Formats: sequence, C-alpha cells, structure tokens
Amino acid sequence: TQPTAKRTRRFVTVFVRHHTSGVEYMTTTKHTDLFSRRLSPCTFFSTCVCSRDDAAARHRVEPFVVSGDCAAFFSRLRALLAAMPRTAVLTATEDYLHAICRSRLGFIDDIEFRLHPEGRVVHIRSAARISFFSDLGVNRRRVESLRSQLQSG
Repeated sequence: TQPTAKRTRRFVTVFVRHHTSGVEYMTTTKHTDLFSRRLSPCTFFSTCVCSRDDAAARHRVEPFVVSGDCAAFFSRLRALLAAMPRTAVLTATEDYLHAICRSRLGFIDDIEFRLHPEGRVVHIRSAARISFFSDLGVNRRRVESLRSQLQSG
C-alpha cells in the first residue's frame, strides 16, 4: 500500500497547488493529432464541445467558416481570444491556436482551433480540464460567442 499512498499524496498535492496558487499543470498537453491535423474527440462527459464530424450530438458544434483571407481570419480569431477575460494564449502558429480560460472559481478550460485553409474552416475543441459531469454549457457559450464576434465584423 505504500506506493499507492505515495501516488495519492502526489495527486492531492498537485490538485491543491493548482487550485490554490494557480500553478499550471497539463498546459503542455495538446488535444490534437499532429499527423492528421485533427483535434481529439470529446470524452463521454458533457464538459467538451468540438467540431469533429464524428462528435456525438451533445458535443457537436459547427466549425467556423472562414470569410475572406484565411490568415487574416485566423489572426482576428487570435486577437479576439487574447482579449477575452481570464484567457491566455499558450500556443499560436499559422494554423493552430491553444489557449486556457479560467473561471472565476479557478477552473481551467482548454480551447483549441485548427485552421484548414483547403476547406475554408476552423475546427474547434473546447473542454474543461477537470470533469464534473457537466460544464453547465460554458464551453458551448464561449465558442458561440466567438462565432458571433467573428461574424459581426
């Protein structure tokens, strides 16, 4: 039982540090397959939305349709994302964005975007890091808010 107790203690320490001091863990975890350029699917729980074709209905959101120049559209998306409260862009390339969004209670959500210029769409994945069976629709509202901002101008 000694190794199990040690692992449990380590998990509790990481969890407590994360929620009390804002220490980032798992920020290097990318939810994308670099070879196929696809974002990972959502898990069973309703704490995630994504635009994959194979996503279950409760997780599915439509990808952003690119209007105008792909690079300019993606740049505007990055600027909107960076301007969101309690949001930090961690990775930004010409076709991939990864940011974290913090709730007022300190919970962290990952949001990722993958530009597919050939299809003129941006695929999306937004998910809570800690699953409590539901995110109360926060990830879906965040994605739809960004969609409306991109469409409005």
